[in-house]
Amino acid sequence: MKIKVLMTALVMSYTALGAFAQKRELDNANENYTKFQGLRANMTLAKPSLTLAKTSIDKAAENSKTSGLPQTFALKAAIYASLSTTDADASAAASDYATAADALKKARELDTKNENTALIQNAGREMAQVQLDKGVKAFQAKNYDEAYKAFDEGRQILPEDTTMILYSAISASNAKNYPAAITNYNKLVTTDYKNKVQAYNDLVTLYMQNKDTTAAIKAIGSAVEKYPADNDLRKREIEVSLLAGQGSELIGKIETAIKADPNNKTLYYYEGLTYSQIAETKASQIKKMEKAAKGAKATAPDPQLVKLKQERNDNLTKAAEQYKKAVAIDPNYFEAVLNLGYVTMAPAIDMYNDAQQIPVTQTKVYDAQMAKAKAQFDQAKPYLLKAVELNSSSLDALTNLKSFYLGTRDEANANAVQKKIEALPKN
Repeated sequence: MKIKVLMTALVMSYTALGAFAQKRELDNANENYTKFQGLRANMTLAKPSLTLAKTSIDKAAENSKTSGLPQTFALKAAIYASLSTTDADASAAASDYATAADALKKARELDTKNENTALIQNAGREMAQVQLDKGVKAFQAKNYDEAYKAFDEGRQILPEDTTMILYSAISASNAKNYPAAITNYNKLVTTDYKNKVQAYNDLVTLYMQNKDTTAAIKAIGSAVEKYPADNDLRKREIEVSLLAGQGSELIGKIETAIKADPNNKTLYYYEGLTYSQIAETKASQIKKMEKAAKGAKATAPDPQLVKLKQERNDNLTKAAEQYKKAVAIDPNYFEAVLNLGYVTMAPAIDMYNDAQQIPVTQTKVYDAQMAKAKAQFDQAKPYLLKAVELNSSSLDALTNLKSFYLGTRDEANANAVQKKIEALPKN
């Protein structure tokens, strides 16, 4: 009986010893991988530890007692991911990467207790870096489709990584893969990405390129709602709304906001800007009509052209009214003062240009038109001077003031302002 008991004990000891030996391979793999990470700054010293880690993890992965453990897959993913970034042979590196990808997928499935999170994260970062490097090379070579594929694979490995999402979006956009670019930008604006304003701008541009004005308006509306103080987004909302033929809806939206916040100077400025943009649209239409009619003998003014000119002037007047309200709240509101000067002067420029078309034989008509133009120029003068006072390095403010002096035939002051323009720093 004693011999039987002794033999049973020996069998149990050998079994335990075998399990211990295989667990030891996992420990060796972990220890050598950790050592590799610590020495990584010097790859000559670090690489032998990674090689030892690979040998141990391969043994652990082959043994039935450790092959199915979450730790085994997590270590294998991390080790092979590191091998894929350090192997000089492209074919070997690709094989290492594929092995790491399979192991990472399995590790994420099995590690339900999150005991191997650090290893899984390390593997993901290593593999994402491989795709990042691959994507950057393709992008620099202007192979945008391949760049997108690489960045998108990296994004799938690290779904919340803003760099991967952004690069996927940019490369897809360059490849004219607008649906993919839109998907990624929509994801980006929900993350902690720092430059969300630019991301929203890019998203709106993509929607417009994809001829989806409804989505563009919705996106820019969401952006303005989140960042109501951002002037660029407000301007973009105006541009998109006007392109979509929704200028009146935008004005209604701003007026509703003004009723809720009547002392908000910015809202008056935005309404003025909207009317200004509508006026500019009318001006473009007028130029096209006048160009098309050039050289043709007109027996009477074109009713459509007359209507367009009236609509432009009406919108300039409405713009001026809103800018004045903004300036009344803040007399030093540069943007409002600048635009107020311009919209007040714009009709004077039209009058001046119209006067130049009057035949020289009609002196009285010409003089009357020029007097009318000068009176309008004079109305703009205080705002033009104030804009330059508020920002003497503004090219727009100086250019407007120069136009005033040219329109009033004050060549000396026009030349003086031109010198200031020429002295501005060149960007």
